[in-house]
Amino acid sequence: MKTIWAETLRPEAVLQEYPRPQMKRESYANLNGLWDYAITQEDTVPQSWQGQILVPFSPECVLSGVGKTLQPGQYLWYRRQFAAPEGERVVLHFGAVDQVAQVFVNGISVGGHAGGYTAFSLDITHALQSENELLVKVRDDSDGSIYATGKQRRKHGDIWYPPQSGIWQTVWLEAVPKVYIKRLLLLPQYDSSCLQLTVFAEQTLPCTAEFGGTTYEGVTNAPITVPVPNFRPWSPEDPHLYDISVTLGEDRVESYFAMRKVEVQKDEHGIKRIFLNGKPYFMNGLLDQGYWSDGMYTAPSDEALIYDIKTMKDMGFNTLRKHIKAEPLRWYYHCDRLGMLVWQDMPNGGTEPYRFSTISLPLVTKCHHKDDRYGLFSRLSREGREQFERELEELIVQLRNVPSIVLWCPFNEGWGQFDAKKAVERILSLDATRLIDHASGWHDQGIGEFQSIHSYFVKYRFRPDKRGRCVILSEFGGYNHQVTGHCMTGGNRYGGYKTREALLAHYESLMLEQILPAKEQGLSACIYTQLSDVENEVNGLLTYDRKVVKLPVQAVREINGRLR
Repeated sequence: MKTIWAETLRPEAVLQEYPRPQMKRESYANLNGLWDYAITQEDTVPQSWQGQILVPFSPECVLSGVGKTLQPGQYLWYRRQFAAPEGERVVLHFGAVDQVAQVFVNGISVGGHAGGYTAFSLDITHALQSENELLVKVRDDSDGSIYATGKQRRKHGDIWYPPQSGIWQTVWLEAVPKVYIKRLLLLPQYDSSCLQLTVFAEQTLPCTAEFGGTTYEGVTNAPITVPVPNFRPWSPEDPHLYDISVTLGEDRVESYFAMRKVEVQKDEHGIKRIFLNGKPYFMNGLLDQGYWSDGMYTAPSDEALIYDIKTMKDMGFNTLRKHIKAEPLRWYYHCDRLGMLVWQDMPNGGTEPYRFSTISLPLVTKCHHKDDRYGLFSRLSREGREQFERELEELIVQLRNVPSIVLWCPFNEGWGQFDAKKAVERILSLDATRLIDHASGWHDQGIGEFQSIHSYFVKYRFRPDKRGRCVILSEFGGYNHQVTGHCMTGGNRYGGYKTREALLAHYESLMLEQILPAKEQGLSACIYTQLSDVENEVNGLLTYDRKVVKLPVQAVREINGRLR
């Protein structure tokens, strides 16, 4: 089942946009396109190749042109030829490879990466020749491995989706000078009307930042203060971005930032609420799984990413909860520029099968367990817990500069949850400027700023948190409506309606008779399930192929407008 963007996709021009908008260089060579591939049982370079795969689409999805599932214990190999760009050093970038990758250039191992959701870069200068061959070896044991897998399951169905593997984000090359910028940290100081900028490099050297026609001097690996007087605060209603450029010797990158602040404070009635830029702000959003009927984890085009965000914004939503998945950096860029708040989940893991009594029954029983009971949470493997911590840290460091992200969520519904208090402490050590939902749904450890509730099947009634925390409804709704010809298999998990008119009527009733009174009583945010249909779930506002919007955009916008 293809989306409209897949129908016009050209293999020689797939996802060509610059993949890292907050650190953009002129030197850029996109390696997306047709590569040779092979799936082997042995850990040796294949003697023959089985065909071509369209990178960056996983072999399991339609758009890859392969249609094969990598099994545990197998190896997925990629091969292509490339010309190196001119420069003192050449860096090879991968947006994401699921799960474990090893990279070879001209037969020389140049490095690798473990973890399927974050980017990695390799300096391949020492391995380059006049003509070059790139090999990538991937192993992906899916769920049951020590790595985060999100909603991928070998035995999929219900709320779990088919596994995928391999390269699923853009691959590209950059030429850089001998000394170059490795990373930027853009830390807006809202109350001080300035930006704290840190330019990371291998050595401590002079560097400059150009902003608003003024050059600011500093050194690498140390903060530089950039004044931003009389700034325009960033918000969904006014998503103003500021351009900034950074120079280190002969290396120059273009970037952007925004001035905004998010926190939990008491309102004029003494109720704890979410504040954006110093004022109470109700976050009305959607659960966004980020799956596509033809590309699975990978959207068929940049326009497809924009479509999802813009359609939800047109409907009057101001927040997307990126659920159990990370996206390419361009998705966050579009949220930044279009004005969409983001709650970012960490993809879940766990080396043992999840227990029904842990991940599902609490919806009814409301029972919460201490998450140091590793066996209950499928977290007996110390190696698996340590790997999760590494991947969580990589995700936060990678997305640290994104203005639209206002909340981190390390655990959802007890899926591989463990030591949430320590996770919160670790997140705060990396980023103390955002909110944290430590345990979305259930298995609340009694910590943090939020009581985070999931509500399905029953009418939601607001109740203040006994600990005095801010209350958020981080999942609810999930009303089903199946559109014939635009879905895979239909279920009736939450409550189904045969017509769009019935769906709209019940959505209106839900929002105005349950959510609106709750907001007035103290509810600070709500996340409706969900943006689009996924696999056998038909509870999206869009169909899985994105060809049908199930509810009238203007009607939903007017309903949501009542929640402002």
